[in-house]
Amino acid sequence: MCLILFAWQAHTEYALVLAANRDEFFKRPAAPANIWPDCPQILAGRDLEQNGTWLGVGIDGGFAALTNFRKPGDRVLDARSRGFLVSEFLQGKQSPEGYLEALAPGAKRYNGFNLLASDHRGMWHFSSRGGTSQKVAAGVHGLSNHLLDTPWPKVLAGKSKMQRALDGHITPEALLQILDDSAIAPDEALPDTGVGLERERALSAARIVGPGYGTRCSTVLLVHRSGETAFVERTFSEDGGVAGTVAFRIKPGGSPVPVAS
Repeated sequence: MCLILFAWQAHTEYALVLAANRDEFFKRPAAPANIWPDCPQILAGRDLEQNGTWLGVGIDGGFAALTNFRKPGDRVLDARSRGFLVSEFLQGKQSPEGYLEALAPGAKRYNGFNLLASDHRGMWHFSSRGGTSQKVAAGVHGLSNHLLDTPWPKVLAGKSKMQRALDGHITPEALLQILDDSAIAPDEALPDTGVGLERERALSAARIVGPGYGTRCSTVLLVHRSGETAFVERTFSEDGGVAGTVAFRIKPGGSPVPVAS
């Protein structure tokens, strides 16, 4: 994922309201969100190159998602796929805090990443380039390819839109519209992450449309305080068009059930 906007314990009806865009090369094969045949407690999209995922939920109420930490000069040769970080949390029995604490000593095995993990007790964030895990405070947050709430233009704009959405009638479509923003930030607001100005411009959009690389899917997650979860994913083709939309509902203690999107 390259942009995750979320409200944690900041709404009277929903414990978690989340909207996220995954940016990736289009040549990298991936499957749309579904129940994993080999691990039916997981609902997630799947990277078909390494068999991990970027964002997923578990039928026990667990959630995890990751973003890459953008620092092109800091690469790990033969790094383990970061997608395993999400799937292994969702398959395991550890608390978010315990999982991230156990992960920290071996974090250098991976290229730079941020990882969010939550259950009904709390949400935690860990960055392999930040060094320590932290409990996420109640409120509206944004995560791109730096540390949690780093004020990059699309993070600031997205958090503002998310806050406004909380004041109205929250629907998956309204949250998908927050993510569907291809505006480029002004040069003076861009970070310098070492990829050059032209690339910084292209990556500053919430939804990236471009040949070869761009936003592959948008995901919305609504976790009601009752424990019922709504999961919607919209996938995009390389030309920016909508390739499909899937939706699921998970009742407490039940398996994901497809619903009309």
